[in-house]
Amino acid sequence: MTEVRYTEDEIKSLDWREHIRLRPGMYIGKLGDGSTPDDGIYVLLKEVLDNSIDEYAMGYGKHIEISINEKGVRVRDFGRGIPLGKVVDVVSKINTGAKYDSKAFKKSVGLNGVGTKAVNALSEYFRVQAVREGQTKWAEFQFGNLLKESKTETTIEENGTIIEFKPDNGMFRNYRWVHEYIEQQLWNYAYLNAGLKINFNGKTMLSKNGLLDLLEKKTASENVRYPIIHLRGEDVEIAMTHGDHYGEQYHSFVNGQNTTQGGTHLSAFREALVKVVRDHFKKQYDAKDIRESIIAAVAVRVEEPVFESQTKTRLGSERISPEGQNIRTWMSDFLGKALDDFLHKNPEVAKDLKKRIEQSERERKEIADVKKIANQRAKVANIHNKKLRDCRFHLNEKGPEEKRLNTTIFITEGDSASGSLTKARDVDTQAVFSLRGKPLNCYGMTKKVVYQNEEFNLLQHALNIEDSLEDLRYNRVVISTDADVDGMHIRLLLLTFFLQFFPDLVRNGHLYILQTPLFRVRDKQQTFYCYSEAEKQGAIKKLRGKPEITRFKGLGEISPNEFVDFIGEGIRLDPVFLPEETNLDHVLEYYMGKNTPDRQEFIIENLRVELDVIDTPEEEAQVTPEVLES
Repeated sequence: MTEVRYTEDEIKSLDWREHIRLRPGMYIGKLGDGSTPDDGIYVLLKEVLDNSIDEYAMGYGKHIEISINEKGVRVRDFGRGIPLGKVVDVVSKINTGAKYDSKAFKKSVGLNGVGTKAVNALSEYFRVQAVREGQTKWAEFQFGNLLKESKTETTIEENGTIIEFKPDNGMFRNYRWVHEYIEQQLWNYAYLNAGLKINFNGKTMLSKNGLLDLLEKKTASENVRYPIIHLRGEDVEIAMTHGDHYGEQYHSFVNGQNTTQGGTHLSAFREALVKVVRDHFKKQYDAKDIRESIIAAVAVRVEEPVFESQTKTRLGSERISPEGQNIRTWMSDFLGKALDDFLHKNPEVAKDLKKRIEQSERERKEIADVKKIANQRAKVANIHNKKLRDCRFHLNEKGPEEKRLNTTIFITEGDSASGSLTKARDVDTQAVFSLRGKPLNCYGMTKKVVYQNEEFNLLQHALNIEDSLEDLRYNRVVISTDADVDGMHIRLLLLTFFLQFFPDLVRNGHLYILQTPLFRVRDKQQTFYCYSEAEKQGAIKKLRGKPEITRFKGLGEISPNEFVDFIGEGIRLDPVFLPEETNLDHVLEYYMGKNTPDRQEFIIENLRVELDVIDTPEEEAQVTPEVLES
C-alpha cells in the first residue's frame, strides 16, 4: 500500500475564491445546467435577490428590476445602496456584510456574509454598482478577481444597488435559464412582500394580499371545498383550504426564503392544525384525515434562522429567536386562537371542513384491508424480485447536501433497458426501477387502484411516497422509456399515474423525462451521439470518412459503456413542468379519457409532424389505428 504523505507541504491555505470554486456545493448546493429548479444558477440569482428583498423588508425601495438574456443577469433595486467605501469588500471579502448586526437586519435570510461572494467567484463576469445620495461607485470582477474599480462619481440616478453577472459556463456546463422557474421564484417574493413590484423582462409581479393571492392562484384550476382561510399574526402568515386531490400540498417560507423541504415551522403547523381541529370539533380525528387534500401556505419570520444547508431549503431552528419561544409552542398558540376564532365566526366553513375530513376518513377505511395486504407484498417483491435496484444513498439517510440533491431513480421498461442502466449507473446516487409491461391507464380511478395494481404499488413503495412527499427517497424521478411509439405510450401512462395520485411530486419539480440519443454517427476517428435529426446531420458534416449511422430504437440496444455518458455529467433531462393555471382534471380527461372528436382532430393535425421523424418502414408500421387511439 502506497504511503500517503502528511507533512507541512501538504497543508494548504486557499483564499475565498479558490475555496468557493473548489467546493461550490458547500455554498450553492449542486451545479447543474438549469434544467431543474434547484440548480446552481437559480441559487446565484436568489443570493443577489435576497439582498434586494431584505432592503424592501427594512422599508427601502418598492421596486426591483430584473433582466436575463444570453449575456447574463442584471438586478437593480432601489434600496439604500451599498455604502460606497465598502462596494468591493461586500462582494469579495468573506464574512463581510451588515447582517451580523441583528438591529440592522433582524430577520434576514442571509446571515453568513457568503451570498454575493459565491456569485462573484462562480461568475465569468461580475459587476457591482452602488448609488447613494447623488454619488456612485462600481467594480468589475472575473471569477472573483477584481479587474477594475471606479472612483466615487456624481450621478443623478436613484439610490440603490445594481448587480450584473454571467455564470461561469465551465462550471455550469451548457447552462440555460428556464424562465418558468424564475417567474415562479419571483412570484413567491411578491406574495411574501405585499406591495413590492418586481419587473422581470417586461413582466410585472405584484401582490396586494400576500399568501391569500398565492393560494388563490395555486387553486384557480382546482375544486376547493371552502373559501381560503387567511390568517395573519406577528411574524406569521397562513393561508389554507382543502381540495379534492390526493396528498398534502404545502408552500413553505422562512424570512422570505422558499423552504421547499419544509422544516421545523412546517412540522409545527401540521401538528398545530391537527390539535386545533380535534379541539374545535371535539373529536379525535386521525391526523392523516385532517391533513388529506390540504393546500396551505405557511410563512414565518424568525431571528437568526438556522437552516440545514447553505441552500436554505429546510429550517432547522427550534426557536423563533436564540432566546425566544419554541417554534412548536409559538405556532400552536397562534393557530389555537386564530384558526379556532375563524371557525367559530364562519360556521359554514367549519361545516365544509368537517365534511372533507369525514370523507377522507371513509376513503381511508375503505382501502385499509387492501392497503395492508399490498404493503406486505411490496416489501417482498421489491427485495426478492429485484424490481428496485437501490442506490447506497437516499433521502432517509444523512449525507452531504450536494449528494442528496443528486439522488435519482430511473423508471425503465423491461429487463434489457434496466440491465444496461444498472450496469452504467452511479451506484452511490442512482437507482433503477424496472416496470413489467405497460402500466394501467388509471385516469378517473380512486387511490384504491394504487394498492390493487402490483406495478403501481411497488413503484410508490420504491419512491416511499405512500404517506408523504417529505419521505421521497430520490430528489429526481426520471421516466426512462424507449424513443418509439410504445415507449411514448408508457411515458403517458406513467405521467397520468403521477398527475392523478401524486401531483405534488410534479409541482415540486421532482419528475423528469430522460433524453436518450436517437442516433450514433461515427467513422474510424470520431463518434457522435445525436438526440435529433438536426444533430445527426450536423455530426455527418463533421466526419471525415464515410459515416456509420445507427438508429437506437430501445434503451436495451445501448451498451452500458455508452450509457455512462448519457446518465452521467452529460445527462439530458426534460423537467415535467406544471404551470399553476393548469386544470389537471381537464388535461387528463382530454388526453387519457374517452376518445372525443376534439382529440381525434388533435391527433390528425399532429400526425404529420410525428411521421416526419419516422425513419424506417418498421417504425411506420407501428403507427396503427390502435396506437393512435391509445
